[in-house]
Amino acid sequence: MSVIAVLGAGKIGEALLSGLLNGGQEPGDLLFTERYEQRARELETRYPGMKAATVADAARRADILVVAVKPQDIEPVLDELAPLLGTASLVVSLCAGLPTALYERRLASGVPVVRVMPNTPMLVGEAMSAISPGKHATPAHLATVKELLSHVGQVVEVPERQQDAVTALSGSGPAYFFYLVEAMIDAGILLGLPRALAGQLIIQSAVGAAKMLAEGQDHPVLLREAVTSPAGTTINAIRELEKHGVRAALLDAIEAARDRSEELGRAHEN
Repeated sequence: MSVIAVLGAGKIGEALLSGLLNGGQEPGDLLFTERYEQRARELETRYPGMKAATVADAARRADILVVAVKPQDIEPVLDELAPLLGTASLVVSLCAGLPTALYERRLASGVPVVRVMPNTPMLVGEAMSAISPGKHATPAHLATVKELLSHVGQVVEVPERQQDAVTALSGSGPAYFFYLVEAMIDAGILLGLPRALAGQLIIQSAVGAAKMLAEGQDHPVLLREAVTSPAGTTINAIRELEKHGVRAALLDAIEAARDRSEELGRAHEN
């Protein structure tokens, strides 16, 4: 098996490591970097056989380097990687907004790079990850990345020009659902329900609705209309949502997220 190093063992990095272990990767073939010593020891204890490493050591030992640092922290990582990586290495970027061109410009000529936008349901094995090849990445590289990410959810391939939109829609998407659930729980409390009961009602409703969307063939409009009886409770609620511009606000919010993703990329153009 390939040796895989995850540079940045935050929540997403740890989720990927855990998924790879569950998928059969040997702990001794997994490395990770972590700036905080206590966090590094914690992960080594939680996953016996998996070891923390420096960026330089990871670059020398790993066949695949998964970059999972915050976009703002990418420059020093690239500075360390640049003199150490050759065309035999595969770089997989999980950094929001950062184009493959940034890595190709900063690393040695010909190093293959694949850009990925995952999301936090990776923590429960239900990620939606979109991947895009850089100019040196081959179909074999893409297949490797798809296999790697399949252990933590579903994978689709998109043109890189769509990655900022993907970031806004599915990368940030779980937060929109959490925000909505939070508001609905508060509404339940306002109506006199205990918080725990309101949470149970809404969370299971969300799980059931997601399953209907995932497993059924009907468009979301048809599913909503099936709940919306003439002169009933649901249509009154929908009227209020439309009156307050919830749909327009959501469109604006996702556009704003897309714009921020583009800004993150432009910040590293020079």
